[in-house]
Amino acid sequence: MKETLSVKLFRTLNKGKKLLNKEALSRITRFVESQKTDEDVFVNKNKTADLYYTMFGWLLACVLHIRLDPKKTLFYLEQQDTKQMDLIHYAAFIRCRLLRELLSGNKMKLLLNSILVMPVKALHEFDSFPHDDAESPYSRFIRLSLLEDANRKTANKNEIKRSLSEYKVPGGGYSNIKGNGFAATNATVAALAVSGQLDGYKENEDIRFLQGLQQESGGFAAAADSPIPDLLSTATALFMLRCYNMQPEISPLDFIDAHWLDSGGFSATLLEETSDVEYT
Repeated sequence: MKETLSVKLFRTLNKGKKLLNKEALSRITRFVESQKTDEDVFVNKNKTADLYYTMFGWLLACVLHIRLDPKKTLFYLEQQDTKQMDLIHYAAFIRCRLLRELLSGNKMKLLLNSILVMPVKALHEFDSFPHDDAESPYSRFIRLSLLEDANRKTANKNEIKRSLSEYKVPGGGYSNIKGNGFAATNATVAALAVSGQLDGYKENEDIRFLQGLQQESGGFAAAADSPIPDLLSTATALFMLRCYNMQPEISPLDFIDAHWLDSGGFSATLLEETSDVEYT
């Protein structure tokens, strides 16, 4: 059975955890726990409970074996108004439902979720999309991962691939803005993820282009005109290279370590001194 993007991410995080020594693992775990409220939800950069950040927090809780109260997590999900959610937050909600079962140790429910098709909102029901475009590579990526988490098949595969081609940049890579002449790491990773899930992860010019975006520091920048590389672009690029069984040309370990703060979390860039569960 083909692995979903969620499963690929979970496996990658588990493999990363095995590379940590006891002290490093303890520091990161303490930081993640510090971002949790008494209701077992996670906060954003403004220290406010946030569904999107809770998805990352619960994912890390699964990997780091942080115990959460099943009653509290269920109550939190039951309070969510899915009708008002945009695509990103709705996808986070669907993934949180799966993560809650994993955190609760409910293997039978997880098995049923892997078999049963979950109802999801239709695309036309959303009021907003990333970059105000439902067809951009990033929107396609979010939608695909949402459908996978709901155990629903992706329809119109040829149409999706045709649509992605409209965001391809002549010099290589993809943009989230149609007709833009400059590629973005986020868009390129998203397009490669969608293509990989639809057709298989076969080496191609786009993954080689992504590999070539790595800078001497070991990091990846969000775009060509970005002043410095950032941790999120680096993490997503490395994840996609791994999906395609490719290695970065430069070791990113020193770059990643430079973003590790005394708090135990990781900063977005070297210019910032705060962290959150998304970057960690």
